Amino acid sequence: MAYWLVKSDPDSYGWEEMKKDKKTDWDGVRNYQARNNLREMKKNDLVLFYHSQSDKAVMGITQVTKEAYQDPTTDDDRWVAVELKYKKALKNPVTLKQIKSEESLGDVALIRHTRLSVMPITEEEFEKIVELGK
Repeated sequence: MAYWLVKSDPDSYGWEEMKKDKKTDWDGVRNYQARNNLREMKKNDLVLFYHSQSDKAVMGITQVTKEAYQDPTTDDDRWVAVELKYKKALKNPVTLKQIKSEESLGDVALIRHTRLSVMPITEEEFEKIVELGK
């Protein structure tokens, strides 16, 4: 199993919508590195859902239910999507400030690759963020 973090502007698609919808196509990604990460995702991988822009916090956990397929928002076959399902909300969203202040998370991609919207994280980073969210 692999672990990932996806970022979404809550004004475009937020955690509350994810909870309500129960699953969604993670589509519209137009960055090659992020697209390559989507292609690497496998069914049952766990994914942290991060609110970018206003909140700047990890809100909860989703899970990959369908591996990379043609992005339904374009006919251009270079772009893919994955299907994510709601798994669990964090009791306390974990802010970017908390993540930056945690020494064990110093190398997390969220800090090192600030513009990337889909990124791998290690199992240890995943577990630490979930622990911070209690």
